[in-house]
Amino acid sequence: MKEILYSFILLFGLVQCTDSEETQNTETYRIRIAEPEEDEPEELGIGEFEQSLIYQGLVDIQSVDPSIYVDLKYSTVDNFFEEDVYGDLTRAYLPKNVAEALKVVNNHLKSDSSHLRLWVFDAVRPHGIQRILWNALDSIPVANRRAFVADPERGSLHNYGCAVDLSIYDTHRDTLLDMGTKYDYFGYLAYPRKEAEMLASGSLNREQIGNRQLLRNVMRKGGFLPINSEWWHFNITTLANAKENYKLIQ
Repeated sequence: MKEILYSFILLFGLVQCTDSEETQNTETYRIRIAEPEEDEPEELGIGEFEQSLIYQGLVDIQSVDPSIYVDLKYSTVDNFFEEDVYGDLTRAYLPKNVAEALKVVNNHLKSDSSHLRLWVFDAVRPHGIQRILWNALDSIPVANRRAFVADPERGSLHNYGCAVDLSIYDTHRDTLLDMGTKYDYFGYLAYPRKEAEMLASGSLNREQIGNRQLLRNVMRKGGFLPINSEWWHFNITTLANAKENYKLIQ
C-alpha cells in the first residue's frame, strides 16, 4: 500500500515550498516522555503518552467543549501510512487558549446549524511524532515530501498545538459532511486553491466545495486560518509566533 502511495505522489509531482532546507535523517526516533513537576499528581487511568501532554501544559479539548467529536487518525491505522503512532491516546490536546478558540468555532457552528459539530482528526502532534511521519515518506525526495508532511527541522504548527485537522459532523445524518476527499488525501482534489479548477473539470461538485467553504468560514470566526493545500488543516497563528510564544511539545 505505501509503495503504491509513494509512486502516486512522485508521479503527481506536487511541490509546496513551505519548509526550510534539511539534511535527511532516516534514524529511528522514540518519543521522549516529559516528566512531571514534583507537585504535579499523576491522573489515574491515563497512559504515559497522554500524561506527558498534560505535564507539558495541554488540555483535552473535550474538557473545554464536550460537544466536539474526536477521532484521532494517528491512533488508528486509517491514515496515510497505515500505522498507529499514538498508541492508546484517544483524546485530542491543545494549549488551553487554542482549545477555547475551537470552542468558539463549534458554538458558531451549532448556532448556525444545530445539528452540526466539529470533528477533529488531529490536534497537537509531538515533535517526535513529526519525525516518524517525515521518515515514513523517506522514499520521496525532500522537496516533494514537504508538500504533505512538515519538515521536522523547521517544525510544524501541530508541534506547538497551534494547528488542528478537522471536518464537520452531521448529527442528524450520523455522517461527516462530504468534502470530496478523505482526510490526508494526497492530491489536487484536497487543495482549496484548486477548487474552481476541480469544479470545472467535474472532479468536485458544488455541495463538496460548499461544505469546505462552510468549514473555512466557521473556523475564521475563532481566529483559525486555512492553508492552500489541505482542506482539513487550520492554523491559529504563524510558525514564527508559535516558536516565540508556545512550547514545542515533545
